[in-house]
Amino acid sequence: MSVLAKYRQVFLTGIQTNLVYRWNFAIRAGFSLLHLVYVFILWGAAYAGKTEIGGFPLSATLTYFTLLLVLQYFLSAANDDYEISEEIRNGLINQFLTKPINYLGYRLSLYFSARLVTGGLSLLPVLVALPLLGPHLALPGADHLPLYLIAIPALILSALIQFTIAYCFGLLTFWFLEIQSFVILSLAIEAVLGGQIFPLDLMPGWFYEISRWLPYYYQMYFPAALLTGRITDLGLALQGLAIHLGWTVLLLAIATALWRRGLRRHTAVGG
Repeated sequence: MSVLAKYRQVFLTGIQTNLVYRWNFAIRAGFSLLHLVYVFILWGAAYAGKTEIGGFPLSATLTYFTLLLVLQYFLSAANDDYEISEEIRNGLINQFLTKPINYLGYRLSLYFSARLVTGGLSLLPVLVALPLLGPHLALPGADHLPLYLIAIPALILSALIQFTIAYCFGLLTFWFLEIQSFVILSLAIEAVLGGQIFPLDLMPGWFYEISRWLPYYYQMYFPAALLTGRITDLGLALQGLAIHLGWTVLLLAIATALWRRGLRRHTAVGG
C-alpha cells in the first residue's frame, strides 16, 4: 500500500500541475475542431456520388476520424519524451537514483494524470459541437458488444504502447544529445501506419497486413476500429489483442533494458 501511495501522490500532483494549463488544453482542443471540419469537407467530397468507399458509408468514416481526434488527447504521449530527455540532460534524474521510487512508475503516473486532464478537456468542445456532428455520425449497434468489450483492454494497452515508445525515445538521451529527429520520424511513421491520415482498411491489402504486425497499428487505429465497427470479426479482434499485448510486453522489456544500460553511461552530474 505504501508503494501505491507514492505513485498515487505523483498522479494527483500531475493532475494539479496540468490543471494549471487547463485553458491552454481546452483552447487547443477547440481549434482541433477546425481540423475536424476540414476532414468532414474532404471526405464529403471523396464520397460525392458514392454511398460507400471500401465497404464503409460516409458516416462510418466521419465517426472514425471524430473518435480518433478524442483518442489522441486521451492516449498520445504529448511531451513525455522531451521531458524525460531534459531530466537526463539536466541531471534531474539523479534524484531517482537515490530514492525508493521507480522512474518508469513515476513517469507512467504523470502520463496518466496528464492524459486524464487533456482527454477530459478535449471532450468539452466535442460535446458542445455534438448537435452539429451527431447527424453525421453512426456507431455500431448492440450486436457489436463483444468488440466493445475487447476495446476496453485495447485502450489500456494502446496507452501503454504510446507511453513506452515515448519513454524509450527519452532514454536515448543517454546516448544522443538530441532526440528530436527520432521523435519526428516516429510521428511521421505513426501518422501513416497508425491510420491517422487514412483508415488503414482503405489502403491496399498488403499495406494493411504489414501494418497489422507493427506497433503503430495498435497506438490508435486498433481501438478506434473496434469502437467504430471497422473491425467486426471477433477472431481477428482477438488475434489483434494478442499481438497488441505482445508488443506492449516487448516494448516494456526494451524500455527496462535501455534504462539499465543507460545508467551505466550516466555520470550523475548536476541535479
